Amino acid sequence: MAKDFALSLVQEYLLMISTGDLRRAFLAQALLLTAVVSSLALMTYVVGQQVLRHDANDPQVQVATDAAAEIANGASPQSVLPPHAVDIAHSLAPFVIVYDESGNPIASSGTLHGTTPRPPLGVFDVARQRQSNLVTWQPETGVRIASVTSHFAGAHSGFVLAGRSLRIVEERESRLFALVLCGWAALMMTLLIGTWLLLRFAREDRQTRGELTASP
Repeated sequence: MAKDFALSLVQEYLLMISTGDLRRAFLAQALLLTAVVSSLALMTYVVGQQVLRHDANDPQVQVATDAAAEIANGASPQSVLPPHAVDIAHSLAPFVIVYDESGNPIASSGTLHGTTPRPPLGVFDVARQRQSNLVTWQPETGVRIASVTSHFAGAHSGFVLAGRSLRIVEERESRLFALVLCGWAALMMTLLIGTWLLLRFAREDRQTRGELTASP
């Protein structure tokens, strides 16, 4: 009985889409499913990419906030720096740069071609207004940094920037994109094949019923 019921449902469905109007409706349904699947794939990538990017800020938030608080309480800028210098163009290690209120570097564990880089002044303006600023900083082509800038005030005021390379994070984003793209392509192929098979079966069913009707 279950088998007969399932076959009857399929036959009725094929009968419904065998007419021109319903066939067009079925194709419209397929286009709608394509849009839904594409939207879900895009949303999956965007959410995953944003999670990866925001997670890259976590160590720097703590480092920049603590360093700014220490300097505000009287610590020297040199005392909040990591013990080792970092070439930010090649190293994945975190680094710290302390700037004065005008944005000039006064202590740094990060260098780029032997000099201390400085972000755009707008980064300091936002940090001054909001106490901190989280941005992707690109001091030169091919060098992208997840940076957190915290403002401090006291006997002297200025900024602490903590950052580290985004190279590993961006490699993970690329792998995520490839996985989502493969999943989207597989679903699109399944939808295409399913639509083609249903339309073909409907056409064959209509031809069969036409032959039976024409038989004496």
